[in-house]
Amino acid sequence: MNNSYKLFINTPPVKLFFIAAVPGAVSMLASSLYGLLDGIFVGRILGETAFAALNLAFPFVVINFSLADLIGVGSAVPISIALGKKDHAEANNIFTCACLMIVATGAVIGAVLYVSAPALLTALGAEGELATLAVQYMRVYAICSPVTTIIFAMDNYLRICGQIRPSMWLNIFMSALTAILEFTFLYVFRWGVWGAALATCMGMLVCALIAFYPFARGKLLLHLCKPHFSVKMVRQILGCGVPNFLNNIAGRITSILMNMALIRLGGENAVSIYGVLMYAGEIVQPLLYGVCDSLQPAVGYNWGAQKYKRVKAIEKCCFIAGAVISISLSVCALIFPAQIVGLFIGSADGTLIQTGAFAMQLFSLTYLTRWFSFATQSYMTAVEKPLPASVISVSTALVFPVLLLAVLWPLGLTGIWLNSTVSAVLAAVLAAVILIRFRRELRRRIRNEATAPVNPD
Repeated sequence: MNNSYKLFINTPPVKLFFIAAVPGAVSMLASSLYGLLDGIFVGRILGETAFAALNLAFPFVVINFSLADLIGVGSAVPISIALGKKDHAEANNIFTCACLMIVATGAVIGAVLYVSAPALLTALGAEGELATLAVQYMRVYAICSPVTTIIFAMDNYLRICGQIRPSMWLNIFMSALTAILEFTFLYVFRWGVWGAALATCMGMLVCALIAFYPFARGKLLLHLCKPHFSVKMVRQILGCGVPNFLNNIAGRITSILMNMALIRLGGENAVSIYGVLMYAGEIVQPLLYGVCDSLQPAVGYNWGAQKYKRVKAIEKCCFIAGAVISISLSVCALIFPAQIVGLFIGSADGTLIQTGAFAMQLFSLTYLTRWFSFATQSYMTAVEKPLPASVISVSTALVFPVLLLAVLWPLGLTGIWLNSTVSAVLAAVLAAVILIRFRRELRRRIRNEATAPVNPD
């Protein structure tokens, strides 16, 4: 039961990085590769209209999952800190209450999403076959919401319990299973775009049951107990989860606004190109997420145990790895834009590929700086600083893009392709200001740590 504590508290930071963050990055890479295959299968097997419908509907699907992620990530931070303080009863209670909250939230939001799907797509300007396909896609996710949204929280809980490699293999299995199911449903059974959504939901359900089994049997550090809800606990969960939630929600609101602009500026083709850009971003983003958030339990443990030098050392590894990953993939997208676009819309005419390649080159500059604000936001979340983390997330995902949508509007579609890149630069400046202010507090805590009595582990 103490293996997780020893792992996060005593393992040298660089070694801990390779033990925790590398499997986390591999895990998220598997998920991102499935996301790519999802877009490729739909685009190449079902055609451009289905691909555009998927991209119109997907922001609403992510909003649904974001509410579960709000609770999952929000509970992971106080659970880690409680375990760092060796308060196992509190950690188990937060874990149990969070699981119940996720299932209940999935049922309510799923029902709302199912009923409102036609109106939401109509409001975006979709009509005819495009609107019909998008509604089908959304409604499958809505029906399955109560039993699928918990999967990402289970991933966090497994890592907290030191089950880092099992978490990685489970994510790889989920990606492989959903890819096989989707290929079967779309290519063999010839089902429509709703088959793509069903494949993903089935894969999530199977893996959620596998992940939950050891917790239900009491085999891990965290286990189910009689839940005791309190306003303080719920507020703590929501407070810690808000930055990640706002980032997801704000990002999807921005995508919805972008899709509305794209339909007016370039029609279905522009929506498809923007969808390709988002899929390209979903390669870099999960890797950053895998590196930064895989280290959050370690940061939380050490923050709760008042080992602030280790917190600083762990986060240094996080920032360096984020920079290397992000900049490397950004350069790849800059060099091979046409090849990436062709994966999704290879059957299209040369003009669309050329336009998409130009958009990809502008978009690829985003991740030259995006890693810095992402790592800073994750850092602030891990040490229970939800306000600065929320400021970064909302500014990056909503405030800056919406303001730039107006500022860059005279440039037409080029302004939309540039939006993400300029937003990332502004976000990096904001994150630097927040990080400089936080370093003063961290230095004070490190000085106090140096003068405190030694507490042997």
